Amino acid sequence: MPENVKSERADLYRTVTEKIVAQIEAGAGEYRMPWHHDGSSVGRPKNVLSDVPYRGINVVMLVIAARAAGYLTGQWATYRQWKEVGAQVRNNERGTLIVFWKRLADDGPQAQPESDVMEPDNEASPRPRIVARGYTVFNASQVDGYVAFEPAPLPEVARIDRAEQFYRHLEIDTRFGGNQAYYVPSKDYIQVPPLERFRDAESFYATLLHEGAHATSARHRLNRNLSTRFGSEAYAMEEMIAEWASAMACASLGLCAEVRQNHASYIADWLAVLRRDPRAVFTAAARAQGIVDWMWNRQPLTEHPEN
Repeated sequence: MPENVKSERADLYRTVTEKIVAQIEAGAGEYRMPWHHDGSSVGRPKNVLSDVPYRGINVVMLVIAARAAGYLTGQWATYRQWKEVGAQVRNNERGTLIVFWKRLADDGPQAQPESDVMEPDNEASPRPRIVARGYTVFNASQVDGYVAFEPAPLPEVARIDRAEQFYRHLEIDTRFGGNQAYYVPSKDYIQVPPLERFRDAESFYATLLHEGAHATSARHRLNRNLSTRFGSEAYAMEEMIAEWASAMACASLGLCAEVRQNHASYIADWLAVLRRDPRAVFTAAARAQGIVDWMWNRQPLTEHPEN
């Protein structure tokens, strides 16, 4: 790969990582992280032209931008795409960086279409040749000539019932009691306090999904082992991945992804990992997206958010 391409890709990784690090630092005092959202469409961004949801690191980047600017919609597109739907980005509006990757064939660049999820690292095989490319997108709140359509949210009772059914389909051994939530890898079960111990039902299901994300590390599920690459930092990475997966799953169910007080013990570790390795944030996002895909693949087909 030419040196200039390597340099551009490295700069892209650093730029995205620096933005996320800055947002983590900004929310550290209240333990509010960049991936927290209120369950609205802001937390599940889609492309206006294709109506396809963004995935992986782009979800995190677009939620960060929407929160910072106070956007009320999760609809995004490039400058050219907005023109295609008859809208115009207003003067002086600043766009948001997103990233797509293309895997190269051994005999040239013709191969795979672009994807917004970087392939997970595979220690057992050579790393594929991948080209990363940044794009600038704008929110529907930044354009004229377009009226954003926001479907009415499901009533709370319906959302909670949907979350209950969603979790049941994961078929993870879950036990209720005590005052702590955790996953026991050696016995492959989740322990969580009963629902009445939580502030509300959404917090309960967000916690279930967080621990459910940890449970996907089991060999018979996604067989996730981060210790080879991250060593002593593997635990912090696993927590970040579970947090992102829970936030993404909550968004697809219309649930809030809110502050967890145990962030305090992880924030410094997360920042240390991200500052040391600019690719770590992309790995975390790819693994989190893989967890959410695994969860949705266990649901009845008609329930999938993209159907």
